[in-house]
Amino acid sequence: MNLKPLGIGRFLGTGRRRSFNGAARTALFSAAAVVALGVVYGNIFALPDALLIGILFVCGIFALLFLTVGATRDCSERPSILDWLLSAASLACGIYFYMIRSDLVNHITLLNPLSPYMLFFGTVLLLLTVEATRRTTGLGLTVVVLVFMAYNLWGHLIPPPLGHGYIDFGSFIDTLMFTTDGVFGVPIQVAASYVFLFVMFGSLLSHTGGADFMFQLAAALTGKSPGGPAKIAVVSSGMYGMISGSPTSDVATTGSVTIPMMKRLGYTPRFAGAVEVAASTGGAALPPVMGSAAFILAEYTGIDYRNIVLAAIIPAVLYYLGVYLQVHFRAVRQGLRGVDEVDPVLETLKTGWVFIVPLIVIMIALLLGYTPTYVAVYGTIALVVASFFTRKTRMTPTKMLEGLGETTLRMLPVVGACAAAGLVIGGLTMTGLALKTSSLVLLVAGSGSIMLLLVGAGITIILGLGMPTPSAYILAAVLVGPAFAASGLPVLSSNMFLLYFALLSALTPPVAVAAFTASAIADEDAMKIATTSVKLASVGFIIPFFFVWNEALLAQGSGLQITVAALGGIVAVTLLALAVEVKMNAVVRIVCLALGAAALSPYLWLAIPIIVLALIAGLWWKRKGGLPFIRVPAPPTLDAGR
Repeated sequence: MNLKPLGIGRFLGTGRRRSFNGAARTALFSAAAVVALGVVYGNIFALPDALLIGILFVCGIFALLFLTVGATRDCSERPSILDWLLSAASLACGIYFYMIRSDLVNHITLLNPLSPYMLFFGTVLLLLTVEATRRTTGLGLTVVVLVFMAYNLWGHLIPPPLGHGYIDFGSFIDTLMFTTDGVFGVPIQVAASYVFLFVMFGSLLSHTGGADFMFQLAAALTGKSPGGPAKIAVVSSGMYGMISGSPTSDVATTGSVTIPMMKRLGYTPRFAGAVEVAASTGGAALPPVMGSAAFILAEYTGIDYRNIVLAAIIPAVLYYLGVYLQVHFRAVRQGLRGVDEVDPVLETLKTGWVFIVPLIVIMIALLLGYTPTYVAVYGTIALVVASFFTRKTRMTPTKMLEGLGETTLRMLPVVGACAAAGLVIGGLTMTGLALKTSSLVLLVAGSGSIMLLLVGAGITIILGLGMPTPSAYILAAVLVGPAFAASGLPVLSSNMFLLYFALLSALTPPVAVAAFTASAIADEDAMKIATTSVKLASVGFIIPFFFVWNEALLAQGSGLQITVAALGGIVAVTLLALAVEVKMNAVVRIVCLALGAAALSPYLWLAIPIIVLALIAGLWWKRKGGLPFIRVPAPPTLDAGR
């Protein structure tokens, strides 16, 4: 059915992100900076009421969201009357809930009936949440939210076992809008604390020149080696993605430089875009910062964030090693060399050491056991102080205003997604559907752990198609997590498993959001980029199954077990990269994959001999001048400045 004549089709996608200039831009960034300062104040001074904090945070964000994100892609650059009304309604809801804050504290859910005003403002804020979700995330997550809302209200008409008892509208609003089990649950609580503060750290880092430093450092480390620009993309995108936590923004930021460089070197547009997508996607799993979904994992599971960071180190390193080696082997096989004009590493560090200091402070604070809130605060303070040591990086009032304002504006789609996830979680809790879904997953998967993991991975990727990573993870954790727990899978490894597949959904066809961003830069079909990026990110699809089997890959176990797991991972990733990128006999390819799987085994008697054998083979090949079957004479180098 063609919806264009009806005008409905315009509302099926995300809204237009408006750009402001002059006085309007100053006013917007000033208001956004005020919201940011309010969030910082609330986190540092620990206002006691989590529900009130969540409500005020959401209302403040929504007031800005409806002015900066239009209703449709082709809307006016200036906010419409409707946008102003929705923004005013968001502020009105925030003011009302603040005025009745004492009533919120004393309110007993489903026991004390809602007053007419509470029901009215709760309903208004619910509708604002749905519209904010549609404008920022598009149709996919919005449809999921609407389906669950319909199920909550009319699911009693469905026969058992999927049906549930009758839920009146007042109870529906009470649960979703007046408790921390709905909109203002774990996702929003995390977004209003850890995520916001780390996004602020990343914004201020970028405004002091941190993003440029990361690119220059990556160029200094890898630029002259075979396939230098592609390796620069891998390293710089990983470092920037660690701070931003968003594959799409990472692709847009670093890809605008690295993709054209790779194309000039000789890579096809398809491969250049895929390298950037694969590298950017893994950034949110890279310690010490990681992305918003990792903070939600910590809050949802109750696992200390420091332990999650430590557990994530080996898988993240293996992921990037896999992408890096595939780029390297392809560059050597095709005779693609690096660039000549790059600054030495020491010269780069001499001018950019101020950006290393806050990262060191963050790692020390994590190791000392501080909460993520204070880790982000200490890292930000260290960044601001260190920036004053050089004229180029100095944090001026203008940079501070821009950084704080940009932090709030970056959070707009995150808050829309997290609020929507809260709606779904509240509905699942209210109706008991989560337990029913878990039972269904166990029924489909049977008693085998492998089949259960495959089903869980499939559900997570499907949930993540067109949906932000935090929403995909938390929904998968609620729907699939109980089935994992019932089968005896450890909490840490099973949730890290879901986190990885929620991340990888950003590059998985047919709705690979990161690939669509790269396609505009590379001038190539998004699906071609997506399929190639899946190949480059193959380690990411495989390693989660192995760290569920061998928890030493998550730094769980003795020192010997962890060391063997790390070395076995390096061997396995190298063999996988060879099997994917190098032309070889099918039997040899199968042997490589089998040896790689064995190297990741939790059985030391099996893994250690393979690691030793791989080390001997590597030394022998190095002595012989490398792998003969992929050596190709290299053409002249490329000047990165041209």
